Amino acid sequence: MTEEPPDTPKADDPPAGEPSSRRRARASDGLGDAARPGTGEVTATVIVKAPADVVFAAFTAWERQGDWIPFTKVKVVAGDGGEGSEIEAVTQLGPAVLRDQMRVVQLDPPRTVRVVHYGRVLRGPGVLRCTPMDGNRTQVVWHEWFHLPGGGAGRVAWPVMWPGSKVSLTAALRRFAKLVESGRLP
Repeated sequence: MTEEPPDTPKADDPPAGEPSSRRRARASDGLGDAARPGTGEVTATVIVKAPADVVFAAFTAWERQGDWIPFTKVKVVAGDGGEGSEIEAVTQLGPAVLRDQMRVVQLDPPRTVRVVHYGRVLRGPGVLRCTPMDGNRTQVVWHEWFHLPGGGAGRVAWPVMWPGSKVSLTAALRRFAKLVESGRLP
């Protein structure tokens, strides 16, 4: 018996552009505990004066994320930037380097982007939701659930670290909104 390659569409699979929990499950295969929410939770929200499809396209312009996330260079290391693609974001401030490896597990244009961070330090799922609003505006909610490094010490330190994480995420989203509204993204 010949076995089909793992990404060969099956007769009962939904079309490639259609979101499905089965497709998302396949995209998150092999990520283990990184796919489960961690205890470090942070959310940021911004209203962008642009339609949801423009906002979604700007957010998924992966290699442009360094334009609005300070000290960061982002590249697609495997795939085409769609579901199943591997993304690497490297943030460097002086000698300190943080490598964020993630897999795109769902794209549901123009509303939802789901990733799973699976690196040694940053681990856990993240989601960006674009909700269309009146007046050609879009509400963007970015939510991350990180596994805290350092066990018990990490859980104790999180209440001190959380405000900085919230401020950083919110500031990045505000820069993102300005770039989208000015037409410099995507």
